[in-house]
Amino acid sequence: MTSPVAIDGSSPTLIASAQRALRLLEAAARYPKGATAKQLARDTGLALGTAYHLLRTLVHDHYLERHSGHYLTGPAVAGLVRDDGPAAGRARLKTLLDALAEELSAAVYFTWYRNGEVELIGAAEAPGAPLIDRHRWRTGAHAHSAGKTLLALMTAEERRDHLARHPMVPFTAHTLRDPAGLPLLSRQGPRRSVPITQFQEYSLGAAGAAVPVVAGSGIGAVSISLPMAQAHRLVGIAAQLRTRLGDDFASVAFGL
Repeated sequence: MTSPVAIDGSSPTLIASAQRALRLLEAAARYPKGATAKQLARDTGLALGTAYHLLRTLVHDHYLERHSGHYLTGPAVAGLVRDDGPAAGRARLKTLLDALAEELSAAVYFTWYRNGEVELIGAAEAPGAPLIDRHRWRTGAHAHSAGKTLLALMTAEERRDHLARHPMVPFTAHTLRDPAGLPLLSRQGPRRSVPITQFQEYSLGAAGAAVPVVAGSGIGAVSISLPMAQAHRLVGIAAQLRTRLGDDFASVAFGL
């Protein structure tokens, strides 16, 4: 069964890497003819080594292009440098997910509740932490940690409606099947809640944890998954997720 992880919330967050990458993208966008790594490091206040590391990643993923030692914004960042609505949100979300997956060495997922469904908006894997099956994301909300978090945030009516359309069928021998066992969270103070976890309920050999994201009346979750062989890392990573992710992903959610 799922149980909250005891967390003191004291571990430092690693989402700072995503924020540093976004600062580099914003700085590069101010140089139509390109800027050197030293210029970008100076503009963003980053150490040159840190800037080089992030710039290589951004070039690899086509957010930046490198020509004659100068970095320019690439095709993947078009949505960030133009105010074109949802495209900008998707581009920023991909940057956040990719950086977070790399920092945490875990597969990362962003899930949002819209039109009465639990929707997977984006995901990123990491070496040694592949993505789990996403084809049952809507119907398996009772089994994966992101879905459990959204069910916990739903009103009683929303939860009853969801479970009526997507019954709590077992995906593994560990899957929770009793609605009374689902946790409940308050939308008013989701940051004070402990992350919700699951161990092999959705997929054999995989564990997960999720933290809630509330943006106005909208609800979502940022979650991670790890192979069971790495399940001992779940508590520490969940603490990192809990620290500051809400603001970053809530702002993205408004643009989706």
